[in-house]
Amino acid sequence: MVVFGSIGRRFCNQAINDSTTFLLPSRLQFQSIRTLILQSASESVKIHRHSDADSGIIEIIMDRPEAKNALGRDLLRGLQNSFEAISAESAANVLMICSSVSRVFCAGADLKERRTMNTSEARAFVNSLRSTFSFLEALQIPTIAVIEGAALGGGLEMALSCDLRICGEDAKLALPETGLAVIPAAGGSQRLPRLIGKSIAKELIYTGRKISARDALSIGLINHCVSAGEAYSKALEIAREINQKGPVAIRMAKRAINQGLDLDMASALALEEDCYEHILNTTDRLEGLAAFAEKRKPLYKGE
Repeated sequence: MVVFGSIGRRFCNQAINDSTTFLLPSRLQFQSIRTLILQSASESVKIHRHSDADSGIIEIIMDRPEAKNALGRDLLRGLQNSFEAISAESAANVLMICSSVSRVFCAGADLKERRTMNTSEARAFVNSLRSTFSFLEALQIPTIAVIEGAALGGGLEMALSCDLRICGEDAKLALPETGLAVIPAAGGSQRLPRLIGKSIAKELIYTGRKISARDALSIGLINHCVSAGEAYSKALEIAREINQKGPVAIRMAKRAINQGLDLDMASALALEEDCYEHILNTTDRLEGLAAFAEKRKPLYKGE
């Protein structure tokens, strides 16, 4: 049975339920995360931290070629540990989720492994998958799914939990669960209609149909469709643009947008005001004004 770590549950519940503040992890929590990773490291997931001018950009790389990055216990554990570690890194500004497997982002659930689970184990696994993607969605920093090839089932559900989705033109996207007599239960039945509208989402879920990257772009499912093999370059270009902006401002913008969508306008504007208050007394805001006046590039520190 895969169980979402206690640190992950605490972070996830805080980020989802608290409409006014983000959790700031303590050093003790960060050390606990490091211990957790050492105890249950996954060979299927790697973390790459960029340096120099790109410092602040982090990649999570799925690497399970023999199963086309299918979401089994080990891969899920690796994703959980990676998300938790990144959530505690104050220097993290942008997260890219990538695949090292040719022509595959993530093929969805590991059905061979799923067949060995009893009903209780299957329920616990899907609940853990749902919690993991909710945790990903609640990360303070912008997240980008870099999709080449297949993003199916849980793979697409993970991409839906990201802020942005960049696809190579040969990508294929689908939620095929109804063909296996189940539903998208890791957030897909809720995030897809919120992103592209109820009617089109129903058609895609009811039929399980695969759609191309160009069709996905036309319905607003993805942000960019580029030439095959160029999704990573485009995603890194966008990550670099974000990385040059004020980190606190980016985090507050994400909070204002994500949490404000579920509120009435008056409450949403009050949330916006609260987010702006968090920025007013930062040194980054003063640096931005000084850089503008001096006609130079600002040097933001996330403070």
